[in-house]
Formats: sequence, structure tokens, C-alpha cells
Amino acid sequence: MSQDDAETFDGENKDFQRKSRQRLAASRRAAPDAGPSQPEFSQPVRQIVLMLIVMALVAVGGWLAYGRILSIFSANRFLNGLILGVFVLGVLTCLWQVAQLITSVSWIERFAKRRRNALESGLAASPEVETDDAPRLLAPLAALLGTRGPIGGVISTGSARSILDSVGQRVDEARDITRYLTSLLIFLGLLGTFYGLATTIPAIVETIRHLAPKEGQTSIDVFAQLMNGLEAQLGGMATAFSSSLLGLAGSLVVGLLELFVTHGQNRFYRELEEWLTSFTRIGMAGGDSESGVDHATIAGFLDQVAMQMGQLQEFYARRDERRDAEGQAADARALAMAQGVERLTNHILADSEATVARSAALTKALNRLADGQERLIAQGAEPVEADDGGEARMRLRSIDVQLGRLVEESSSSNARMVAELRQDLAALTAAIQRMERRDGA
Repeated sequence: MSQDDAETFDGENKDFQRKSRQRLAASRRAAPDAGPSQPEFSQPVRQIVLMLIVMALVAVGGWLAYGRILSIFSANRFLNGLILGVFVLGVLTCLWQVAQLITSVSWIERFAKRRRNALESGLAASPEVETDDAPRLLAPLAALLGTRGPIGGVISTGSARSILDSVGQRVDEARDITRYLTSLLIFLGLLGTFYGLATTIPAIVETIRHLAPKEGQTSIDVFAQLMNGLEAQLGGMATAFSSSLLGLAGSLVVGLLELFVTHGQNRFYRELEEWLTSFTRIGMAGGDSESGVDHATIAGFLDQVAMQMGQLQEFYARRDERRDAEGQAADARALAMAQGVERLTNHILADSEATVARSAALTKALNRLADGQERLIAQGAEPVEADDGGEARMRLRSIDVQLGRLVEESSSSNARMVAELRQDLAALTAAIQRMERRDGA
């Protein structure tokens, strides 16, 4: 095989591979693109910034009013400490909800990207990878879409509504915690208020009773009793107002944080609903119950047909990829064999040229030898002296030895060249047989 033939074969092989890839891409583009669109979810950055601003303002206000708040807090350390602990728990709950929302947005973006890549390649995504790390908020979505094949991008309206209802219910469960903590802060504030009033009213009654002068009491003693009674009354009022103030302020801050979290959750729910709507199949609705049952049966049958079509599409896609891979491997083997034959041909041609060169050199040497022999014969025919006979015999013996060596070298060179040619032909035959057995298998 010449160099031009090898280049022609290589070009045909590349054209075949390019046409195979174009045919596979066209078959995939011809398949129905029922996959979900790229989601457009946004992280709750604005809500986080607003929450941080509110908490910073609360911290600055508490630091500036530390002296006054400390005296208010000391009125009833147990109740006010309980209110402060509930307030901190409410703030942490709001932050936990925001963190859960961030995790859900990040996960659904990765989820949609993996499924989109799987749908573009015509293969099903791995359900274990998709559902193992699913957050609690999106567990129903991962369970429904994670086990479906390439046709899994299309869901029914009932499935979409079920996903949205489940996500909404889980969001409401998280909201109920913060709502309960807000109500608990208000309740503790009112409890402190009523507790303070409950201690203040008996103190007022006792003060009024002790205002009546007794025997032996002076006006100074009566005034001292009045001061003691007023002190007890003011202590009860301090408890009432301090607990009410802390409870209402804490409920206000937690309620404001909950409002920001609710805005972020509502936006996430709205974006999730829009994304699900983009690949939801509109179901058939009947006028009466009987037709509704028939339509439900038809919808179930269509779902089964769609699933089987998806599996069939995946099978053909895998088969085309396998065929293309086998074709490329066969082309590579054929190209390698052609290159090997070309190298062997070049080697044989080079050996032939070397053999011709050696034969020409040998012929030239034999011609020179024949000329020398003729001159020797001519000289032998002439009368020579007796002293020259020994020298002539030595020269003839040397010529005979050189001729023997030349014949031996020529024979060994020819034998070695024939052996190398036989080995190369045997190796080429074995390689061709191995490729034939591999192609047949």
C-alpha cells in the first residue's frame, strides 16, 4: 500500500466517523424534547441582608440601653430570662429556615442540571445520586422525578399539585414553629404583666389597711408603713411592665424576621411552581364522573406508553453509541493494519534495494576477479623463472581464500535476508488472523 492510498483510507475513515456522529446527533434531536427547562431560582440574599440589618439594630439598641435594660431585667430574673431564651430560640429558628431555603435552592439547581444533561444525552440519570442528598423540603420532588427515565421530565397535573402541596405543607410546618414562638413571647409578656398586677393589688390593699393609725403610732410610723407598701407595689409594677416590654419587643423582632423568611419562602414556592408548570402535561377533564374515570384510565395508559417509549428511546440511543464505538474501533484496527502493511512493503522494498546493491557489488567484484584470473592465466602462459613459481602459488592461494570468503559472505547474507522476510510475513499473517477472529467475535 502506497502513501497516497493510506492517506485516502485515513480520509475516508474520518468522513465515516463524522457522518456517524452527525447521524447520532440528528436522531437525538429528532426525539421529543420533553425535559424540564433550566430553572431560574434565586437565593434569598435580600432577606438575609434585611435580617442581618434588623439583628444589628437590635444589638446596637441593646448595647446603648444596657444600663436601663439591666435594671428592668433584674425586676424578675427568672421570667425575663425565660423570655430572653425564647427570643434567642426564635431568632435561631428563622436563621435555620433561611439556611434550609438556601440548601433547597442549591440542590434543585444541581438536580435540574443533572437531569437536563441526562435528557440531552438520551440516558436516564442515576436516581441514587439525585435522591440521597435531597433536602427535607424537596424530598417528594426527588422521589417522584429521581426514578424516571428520559421521559421523566413530563409529569401530570396531579403529580405537580401533589409536589406543590407537599412542599407547601413542609413550609407551613416550619412557619408554625416561629409563629408559636412569637405567640409564646406575647404570652410570657402577658403572664409577667398579670403576675405583677397580682402582686401589686394585694400590696395596695395592705397599704390601705395600714394607713389607719393605731394607738401609740405617730405620723412618722404611718408614713413609713405607706412607703413600705408603695415599695412593694412598685416592685410588682416593675415586674409587670418589664416582662410585658421584653415579651412584646421580642415578639416584634421575631415576627419581623419571620416576615422576611416568609417572603423568601413564598418566592421559592412561586419559582418552583413556575418551573414545574414548564414540564407539566395538562390532563383531560370530563364533565361527569363516568367520563372522568375513563379519562383517568386513558391517562394511566398514556403514562405507561410514554414510559415504554422512553425506555425504547434509551435502548436505541445506547445501541447507536455502542455501534459507533465498535465502528470506530474497527476503523482504527483497519487503519493500523493498513499502516502495518505499508511499513512491511517499505521494509521489503528497502531490503530488495539493498539486495540488488549487494548483488551489483558482488558482480562487480566477480568481474574484477575474472579479469585478474585472465591476467594470471596470460602471465602463466609466458615463460617464468624458477624463482617466481613460489610467489605465484602464494598469490593464487590468497586469491582462492578471498574467493571462498566472498562466496560464504554472499550465502550468509542471502540466507539472513530470506529469514527476515519469512519472519515479517509470519508476523503479518498472525496479526491479520487475530483481527479476523476479533471481528468475528
